Amino acid sequence: MSILELKDIQTYYGGIHALKGISLKVEKGEIVTLIGSNGAGKSTALKTICGQVQPKSGSVLFNGKNISSQPAHVTAKTGIAHVPEGRRIFPRLTVKENLEMGAFAVKDKKAIQDRMEKVFHYFPRVKERLSQKGGTMSGGEQQMLAIGRALMSKPDLLLLDEPSMGLAPVIVEQIFDIITELNKEGMTILLVEQNAFQALQVAHRGYVIQTGEIVMSGQGSDLITNEQVREAYLA
Repeated sequence: MSILELKDIQTYYGGIHALKGISLKVEKGEIVTLIGSNGAGKSTALKTICGQVQPKSGSVLFNGKNISSQPAHVTAKTGIAHVPEGRRIFPRLTVKENLEMGAFAVKDKKAIQDRMEKVFHYFPRVKERLSQKGGTMSGGEQQMLAIGRALMSKPDLLLLDEPSMGLAPVIVEQIFDIITELNKEGMTILLVEQNAFQALQVAHRGYVIQTGEIVMSGQGSDLITNEQVREAYLA
């Protein structure tokens, strides 16, 4: 059984048909990437999965359970963590307070501290800035904090939306190294990324989305050498 399966998802923003019957699967332990141009529906797919947007029809199955009509705060408690495009940290809260917000449903203080130590393992720089306001951090540091905040919920599935956006190449490399490390330690990841080359390098499998429809799928290594993909997204 797939950890995540989308079946014929139709999602609208008012009169705009954003997702036109997309279907995809993510198996436990995989990195799966969803690539496509701006406005193709990548972020909408993640928002539909985590409950921020309700599909008009179709099914979102998480560990075999239909969560299509489940509100986002309930989905967050059931094992899906979403790192949104633009990071969306709490700028006026300290780094520590941002991390604690990621564990809002956890009552055990020791468990919260243990999870925080795990975040520090991946992101030592976050530990150095615990008392700093989130909004005063650099873009790369904020991205690290956003991923760390998501990890505080100890998710079964991590949704990453454009983690490389606006970051210097050296920071992008660091972020993708962490994504790979998280996956090697067992984290299942669905990655939305406009930097298709970077995404396909780390992904086991990928889907290509155009104007709300899945037009191609395959192994990451196959898509990275596909002529159509190269011309459209890797040139």
